[in-house]
Amino acid sequence: MAGACTIVRLGLAAAIAAGLVTPSRAERIAVGLGDTSQDIVDLAVDGDTVVFRPGEHRGPIRIARKLTVEGEPGAVVVGPGKGSVVTVSAPGAIVRGLTVRGSGRDLEKMDSGIFIEKSAAGAIAENNRVEGNLYGIYIHGAPEAIVRHNEVVGIQTGRMNEAGNGVSVWDAPGAKVLNNSFRYGRDGIFSIASRRNVFSGNRFRNLRFAVHYMYTNDGEVTDNVSTNNTVGYAIMYSHRLTIRGNVSDGDRDRGFLFNFANGSQISGNAVVGRIQSAERWTRSGLGGNEAREHGLPADNESRQTLGAGDRIGPEKCVFIYNTNKNRFRDNWFEGCEIGIHFTAGSEGNEIAGNAFIRNQNQVKYVGTRYLDWSKDGRGNYWSDNPAFDLNGDGLGDGAYRPNDLVDRVLWTAPQAKVLMNSPAVQVIRWAQAQFPALLPGGVVDSHPLMAPPARPQPAEGARP
Repeated sequence: MAGACTIVRLGLAAAIAAGLVTPSRAERIAVGLGDTSQDIVDLAVDGDTVVFRPGEHRGPIRIARKLTVEGEPGAVVVGPGKGSVVTVSAPGAIVRGLTVRGSGRDLEKMDSGIFIEKSAAGAIAENNRVEGNLYGIYIHGAPEAIVRHNEVVGIQTGRMNEAGNGVSVWDAPGAKVLNNSFRYGRDGIFSIASRRNVFSGNRFRNLRFAVHYMYTNDGEVTDNVSTNNTVGYAIMYSHRLTIRGNVSDGDRDRGFLFNFANGSQISGNAVVGRIQSAERWTRSGLGGNEAREHGLPADNESRQTLGAGDRIGPEKCVFIYNTNKNRFRDNWFEGCEIGIHFTAGSEGNEIAGNAFIRNQNQVKYVGTRYLDWSKDGRGNYWSDNPAFDLNGDGLGDGAYRPNDLVDRVLWTAPQAKVLMNSPAVQVIRWAQAQFPALLPGGVVDSHPLMAPPARPQPAEGARP
């Protein structure tokens, strides 16, 4: 078949060169089982569609023209276990509908299921199943490339840190990763040294980080769902971001982690903690302290207690480290050991309109200054705040302080937990409540909300 295609192409090219015929419309060229895939791809011209028939086809293949390379249902391209399986180098090329597997295992060479080179501006990878490769899809410097509606299943054996990422983005301005699903491997999406990227509508499970964002500015992370990963969203050394509508559901250590992430808008996100057993992570609700809750309906599912070997995850709904001038608005933080851990000189952050629900400790603030977490007369909702609202304006009549001197002692000397129920500790807490001047510096909400705002829901396309 390859020889016949060669004759047809050469004859057509000669006729066009002689002016005997004009170029025809784009063609569909089939690749059957037993055909040499690369030879047929090389015969196609800009605008053609190369269609892989059902069955396994030998890779690797390189797409060096503006083609659409697509697979019929059941079409599989299998690499030789070395290098990348499908490499795209042509601007505007499209890879769709293929199952891709069999990459190499060399991290330094970035062996991938689909590798999009810098020259492939605007290339698209869509509706593929990319399974068992070192890296799933790698956007290596290709501006405006799009990866959408793919299912990426990474390596499930060996050490997680020695696997590759579902999608890696390096120096690819304007690239978008949309509505994909990711399982296994290292990170779902890893972005570094890029800008103006959009990661939206993706689902992540069984990974280290769902989204790992480094040195990537002016981008969007929106409407994604992270479930049962070590960390949901790790945002580091990146500025002027929009982080909106994301969900972290039962991630292990952190829902969100911000490290030197500045000038960003963080709104409408939800972190929900779960009981996680030593053997597996469960979908059951998180146990809480009913006596300290206020203003919430009963929720029997969330009253379960921790068993032997169980732990609460995430440990921290949000960890904020050296992160400045951000706006945290209308987020929902529920069921973690710590709602927000706030440390390392983070300054100028606006934290208002959020809901802190049934966290074992709502806030851990490592610092001595007073921080008022309210803005324009509106603070946050705290489920353990036994406040009154005598004038009916929806705000508590007194300020809320999530921490006291005893909390600070426990942070620095955890062994002191054995004294928590002693009369001396109770006297100290009573004295601080009666004489606020005794309170250490820390977080205060001068206008706490009496009712929680609406809980953010994941976008329809991003539901797990």
